[in-house]
Amino acid sequence: MMRFYQQQHQFYCGIDLHANCMHACIVDQNGKKHLHKNFNTKRPRLFLAELRPYSQQDLIVGCESTFNWDWLADLFDEESPPPGGRNIFAGVR
Repeated sequence: MMRFYQQQHQFYCGIDLHANCMHACIVDQNGKKHLHKNFNTKRPRLFLAELRPYSQQDLIVGCESTFNWDWLADLFDEESPPPGGRNIFAGVR
């Protein structure tokens, strides 16, 4: 369970995922906002382009969604290499 997750990271990305849009926010360890933006879910590559500078560093991603997050996990699966050098959704399914 994630409530026991204790590892610290340089950047944190939170995603509020809806059917047609998603809001993403990236903050650093000090709470400084680096990204705070809405994205169209029909154009996910624009989201990945914004994420890429942070994914080359220590980035962790969390997603809030009720049922439509599978496509986002698939998108990260398709990345070569995936953000952060690992699939951030590994083990979720």
